[in-house]
Amino acid sequence: MMLLRKMQEKTNHFTPTDTSLRGVRILSVALNLPGPAAVMRLADMGASCTKLEPLPPPGFPKGSTSDPMGLYAPHAYAQLHAGVKVVQADLKSDKGQTKAHGLLAKTDVLITSFRPSALKKLGMDWATLHAKYPALIQVCIVGAKGDAAEIPGHDLTYLAAHGLVNGLNLPATLFADMAGSSLAVEAVLKALWQRARPGRTHGKGVFHEVALEDAAAYLALPRHWGLTLPRGSVGGAHAGYAVYACIKGRVAVAALEPHFAARLAEVAGIKAAKPGQDVMLLPSTRVKLSGFFGGLTRKQIDALATAHDLPLLTMV
Repeated sequence: MMLLRKMQEKTNHFTPTDTSLRGVRILSVALNLPGPAAVMRLADMGASCTKLEPLPPPGFPKGSTSDPMGLYAPHAYAQLHAGVKVVQADLKSDKGQTKAHGLLAKTDVLITSFRPSALKKLGMDWATLHAKYPALIQVCIVGAKGDAAEIPGHDLTYLAAHGLVNGLNLPATLFADMAGSSLAVEAVLKALWQRARPGRTHGKGVFHEVALEDAAAYLALPRHWGLTLPRGSVGGAHAGYAVYACIKGRVAVAALEPHFAARLAEVAGIKAAKPGQDVMLLPSTRVKLSGFFGGLTRKQIDALATAHDLPLLTMV
């Protein structure tokens, strides 16, 4: 059975965890990750969500998804689209435009992720849609704002632009995409509130643009402040906030606050050389904690964390 058909069947059994947005109708033409991730959260808030995808490429089985996420990570696509009705159309054709506008006429919020020039070609830019559907809200997810919205980019490039890519290692997750999806949800909620409140926007559609680069910049603030740089307390300077090796595993140590740090030092047998000295800022403390945790199993560390109320988490 085709993936798309499976997804449509799943929507019949989807139960949102929240009903705050019950009655709100969302239409998305956003592909890949940020847009679908935002819609996933909106569906979980009770919104009625529909996604309009392009027709699959020639040669693909009928009913296949054309979303890149569905092609390279079908399990992720399935989770992202649980509770979302997926339909397909060629927006470059008259038939596809008719289907799209049939949906738009019944839509509260449209979410897009195309470049502005592509939206204009499809007749889905804000000026065109607002003239035809005055109450429609539009949230556009772009890479960057202004003219830079036309420049190609991805999660990795936006993170790199703000110092969040270290060495040759890839980031642990798609931070800009996921943070951008949260900003998109925030934009939807803000727009619904603007449309509902008394005043000049009452009953009228509003437009919000969400930039993934802005999401990366927001995530980079702790680094900008110096907190996660090597000299920062959560960047390596504080021995009580670090990852250490243990027997057959690792342990994440987050004893940052003074009472946790003092308790960890006491448990590990580390004493200050003089009154008032912060032992957690001494290089020798890191060496001592490496030896301390290196001689313990994960089970022993878990027990130690429970017994002394310490923020420790063991990992493989």
